[in-house]
Amino acid sequence: MIEAGEPLIQEATAALRRYHQAQADGEAPEQVERLRQIAESAYQAVTDYQLYALGHQPLIRH
Repeated sequence: MIEAGEPLIQEATAALRRYHQAQADGEAPEQVERLRQIAESAYQAVTDYQLYALGHQPLIRH
């Protein structure tokens, strides 16, 4: 893991926990889906950053 990306990893992990908690709590499907998308986006940011840090791709967000 790239150490400088640690805050991103922590944010992504927290988002995934919120998503799983919403599922467990039986929250509305729309809320669960919203949290899933947030978690997915957060993990994509981690992946993008790590690839950028390793020099494999430019860090471009659209």
